Amino acid sequence: MDLAPIVVALMLFGMTAVGLRHARKISSGEDFTLAGRGLSAPILTGTLVATWIGTGSIFGNAQKAFEHGVAAFLLPLSGLLGMLLLAKIAPRVRELRATTVPAILGLRFGRAAQRLGAIALIGAYLIIVSYQYRAGAAVAERLFPDWDLNFLLGGKTRSFWPILCALFVILYTALAGLWSVAHTDVIAGVVIAVGVLASLAVTTGGFRLEGVSLPETHLRLGGGFGAMEWVGYMLPPFLLIVGDANLLQRFMAAKSPMTAKRAAWGAFFGLLILESAIIALALVGRSQLTAAPANPAHVIVEVAFTLVPPLLGAILAAAIVAVILSTADSFLLACSTSAATDFRSSGHGPTAKTHRKSVFLFGILALGIAYTSDEFFSVALYAYTLYGVTLTPAMVAAIFFPKTKPNAIVWGMASGLLVAIAWKLFEPETGVMHQLDPVLPALLSNVAVLFFLQCRSPKTGKLSPSNL
Repeated sequence: MDLAPIVVALMLFGMTAVGLRHARKISSGEDFTLAGRGLSAPILTGTLVATWIGTGSIFGNAQKAFEHGVAAFLLPLSGLLGMLLLAKIAPRVRELRATTVPAILGLRFGRAAQRLGAIALIGAYLIIVSYQYRAGAAVAERLFPDWDLNFLLGGKTRSFWPILCALFVILYTALAGLWSVAHTDVIAGVVIAVGVLASLAVTTGGFRLEGVSLPETHLRLGGGFGAMEWVGYMLPPFLLIVGDANLLQRFMAAKSPMTAKRAAWGAFFGLLILESAIIALALVGRSQLTAAPANPAHVIVEVAFTLVPPLLGAILAAAIVAVILSTADSFLLACSTSAATDFRSSGHGPTAKTHRKSVFLFGILALGIAYTSDEFFSVALYAYTLYGVTLTPAMVAAIFFPKTKPNAIVWGMASGLLVAIAWKLFEPETGVMHQLDPVLPALLSNVAVLFFLQCRSPKTGKLSPSNL
């Protein structure tokens, strides 16, 4: 499909041009991180949708649809519920004078909460950026199958494609920060919508489901998953989206509190349509592909290259690239912004130059992580868990219960983070404990510690309902 590299190249050129255009607007660190707090509702809606629809959707959810069938339609529900909650709190977030999510915690609960939140954010977001690089490499290998860009590292054959993907993401994220990221996300959102919806219409006979036939095992709503497996699949995305620094940072960048609220509602409906369409397209691939892909996570890629007309396939391939890049740039920007901002002791905020240096540093660190694993779905869920069990309860407290004791917040965050890490490190290979996702024990640990310290009387050390 010779058209695909051309269409993808045109999209990348357009994104770079937008970044260069908006780079002239950067005169301060706040311009870089919050786009001068001037994003309109349409731009904000586009960047919210493009940011949330990432490789977890186009690769992870698609893989579950290919392997387990219609049950995958339930996977986006947790994120959609989270977006509904964000629509409620978006105006409050816009009114806060903060530039990062950890900074919100710092305003409410002190520097310890801010720095601990930054550690969890940076760790989780580096993982997320790293598998965007790998996803970009997977698509590039299909776009240029004759290019041999491999090298030996640690006795294993590695690809240069993650490096090239990383360089592009780093460079155009560093151009103008959120100004360039938000506007290029809108381009990405349009390409994603056109590519996915048009491909679904063509492969199903104009949405009439022609030629779509699934085995009986793929028609079970439960998908063969147990209750605890569903908890492990649904809870991490919900916790991530409710406290997601990318989305909250965009609300902070809105023109007004009402703009933030309208954009959140627009994002809810956009996500409802596109997340469902991606899963439906993966089911089309399961039904119509003559041979299963070597990696089920790549089913949408196979659809682009084998089931749709060449031009539409090229647009769908560009949509997949757009999904990857819009997620990578957003998480890299949030990660580098937190690193540059949340560990400063005092004085003026970081300059745009400092932010750009941070983008380069953490973009390279994420590249190193990219060569450590080939998984998508499980790695995504664990990154969501690390972030969600540490920051989301604290963020909910900051918005709705600002008088919560700072030490309760800090020790709750520390407990959640440590349990999530320890559970992964010492997880048994078999048995009930192996099947239990770390999100549940880590979240319960955070909330239990927070609740206990909040209720504990500072004078007697005893629990007191009046402290709630």
